[in-house]
Amino acid sequence: MDQLELLAKIGNGETSTVQFKESFPHQDTIIQEMVAMSNAKGGDILFGVKDKTGEVTGLTYEEIQDINRKVANIATNNINPMIYVTTETITVAGESGNKSVLIVSINEGGNKPYKDNQGVIWMKQGSDKKRMTDNNEILRLFQHSGTFYADEQPVPYTSVADVNKVLVNEFLLKEYGQGIDEIGISYDKLLSNLNIVREDKLSLAGLLYFGKNPQQYRPSFIIKAVSFFGNDIAGTDYRDSKDLTGTIPQLFEKGMSFLKSNLKQLQSGQGFNTTGKLEISEIALEELLQNALVHRDYTKNASVRILIFDDRIEIISPGRLPNSLTIDNIKFGNAVVRNNIIASLCAKTMPYRGLGSGIKRSIKEEPEIELINDVDGEQFIVKIPRKGWKEIVE
Repeated sequence: MDQLELLAKIGNGETSTVQFKESFPHQDTIIQEMVAMSNAKGGDILFGVKDKTGEVTGLTYEEIQDINRKVANIATNNINPMIYVTTETITVAGESGNKSVLIVSINEGGNKPYKDNQGVIWMKQGSDKKRMTDNNEILRLFQHSGTFYADEQPVPYTSVADVNKVLVNEFLLKEYGQGIDEIGISYDKLLSNLNIVREDKLSLAGLLYFGKNPQQYRPSFIIKAVSFFGNDIAGTDYRDSKDLTGTIPQLFEKGMSFLKSNLKQLQSGQGFNTTGKLEISEIALEELLQNALVHRDYTKNASVRILIFDDRIEIISPGRLPNSLTIDNIKFGNAVVRNNIIASLCAKTMPYRGLGSGIKRSIKEEPEIELINDVDGEQFIVKIPRKGWKEIVE
């Protein structure tokens, strides 16, 4: 970072990734800040800058050395698991002489959640930080570090009685060519081997894929589908609105049916008696809806949403992109599997391929797709423009 980059960063004020400190405050304050940044997206702490005004006050050589030692000690001995930081000093020229700013850079941690020396987990909340107490938020940190998978967890109050044997039998016949009675192992062992049952309870994947009534235990894991008049989500007039329920394959089929019934068939140069072509590529819709169901964050108590407006479609899934994935990453086919069992089951029974190619295939079909990784809202949004929507609604 050079002087101009530093001044530009200071000029933008404090954010969730940039904090100002005129000097070294109480050690606990810095511990909490470093923990919060490690649990979020990382960031920089700028020492020698007033936090209220952004004025560069600078540090002496001795102050820089002292803060360097204190920060290294915190990273090694006061944060669990320990973290690594980098530091650099930038000299800023001013009317009253040169002033030195120490930049302490903290990377996003790969072994979340990080805790302070009291065992407290801190997380960024805008430019501030908060103490984490919500179990679901803490589980999401474990999930981001790859040490927790929501779909593997047993669902309380469920039992083998909640398994739909017909669905299990259909899966076995399709995948192995043998039904429950021919497979050669006990029913209980079969359910365990398929990861449908864990600890005498249905795993979340088992419930969502083979449950008799998944929404009995997870009522928010549905698709909320609405077709609006106009282009405003705040609008109160709609053409169609449904809460879609069932297993993941059933949700996929119902979601596709909702899309097809609320989108237009365009002739596209075909003959008068020929069935029209769906205005949005069916391949793209299948890929995007499957991604929303398979890769959503199942630690969040929220539904997948399909919103149809006059000018666009939005498919919204709970949870931002996992780990270090970015929009650019997924456009090139990079993938991090958030729900291993669900992804494996869907790859065997649905058009889902699980190769990270879904987004690439969708963009190839619909190049104007917009992908939004809403970090603050903790959701992933896909916007698909409708072709010739002005003509459609006129």
